[in-house]
Amino acid sequence: MYENYRKDDIEKHIKSIGFHPLDVMVAGATGAGKSSTMNGFFNRTVAKVGEGVDPETMQLDSYSLTETMRFWDTPGLGDGFRRDEEHSKKMSDLLLKTHHDNYYFLDMVLVIVEAGTRDIGTTNKLLEQVILKNFPPERVVIALNQADFAMKGKHWNPVSNRPDEILHQFLEERAISVQKRILESTGLNVCKPVYYSAKYHYNIDKLYDLIIDNMPSEPRKVH
Repeated sequence: MYENYRKDDIEKHIKSIGFHPLDVMVAGATGAGKSSTMNGFFNRTVAKVGEGVDPETMQLDSYSLTETMRFWDTPGLGDGFRRDEEHSKKMSDLLLKTHHDNYYFLDMVLVIVEAGTRDIGTTNKLLEQVILKNFPPERVVIALNQADFAMKGKHWNPVSNRPDEILHQFLEERAISVQKRILESTGLNVCKPVYYSAKYHYNIDKLYDLIIDNMPSEPRKVH
């Protein structure tokens, strides 16, 4: 679905920084919708979506949307101390992976938060203990998934698959709140998060814009 979305913008940027593909790690708490987000980009099932309490993503899988853009699906945090340790180690290893000796493998990190949850403690833990210890903060972006269920399913128009005015206002306030709370808790100053629904393909284009508009201007060099 998005194979040709803003293709010229992406290719021009990739050409200017001299490498491809752009590797983006998708991270978040268990249940935030990382795999469903991937499926939303491709408009088909490429990543298995978990049902119930057991997370489906136990390993690191990659999905190439185009020759210039590749996404890495990662295990979620929030499934207990032992699993969180294992998953954190996998993500840390990926964040520090290098290629050609002079450059790191990953270029960006997309952190997904549930739009309706008030508890972002797991997200802050992920940022503080895994991502920001191993990755430049300016290459991190935040997005809010499950906009359709942000008010427990209320005020979502099932015909147009869009929020009504009440839910739209709630999501706007929620995005600003998450932005401020992450700054206060972790010191990470990100741009205002995009809210979307992977399930109903609402604002997926805005999410993709978020990634494209924040693509790094140079490779991530090993220091």
